[in-house]
Amino acid sequence: MMENAYALAGRPEGPAAEGQSPLTAFMPLIMIFVIFYFLLIRPQQKKQKEHRQMLSKLKKGDRVVTSSGIHGEVIGIKDKEDVVVLRIAENVKVEFSRSAISAIVSG
Repeated sequence: MMENAYALAGRPEGPAAEGQSPLTAFMPLIMIFVIFYFLLIRPQQKKQKEHRQMLSKLKKGDRVVTSSGIHGEVIGIKDKEDVVVLRIAENVKVEFSRSAISAIVSG
């Protein structure tokens, strides 16, 4: 019985028994992060960059849609205040934050 106890005491168990380094133990976590980066984070950053470029190219006469779904035509831009003035109907002008513009509509 004591011989078995001595024999078992000399054998390491767990990751060290298999000869794994700490890096290989964290490899699944690293792979999950890489997958999340390419599937979620990177496309979102690309979309935000395109939206910022679209807002910087906004000019008078553009037909736009706001994030609330209001369609209108840009009749003025106040750069210092970051405000866009839209005409949504005859004699109806509304001021929106530039960031509230979600898309430029063609046509």
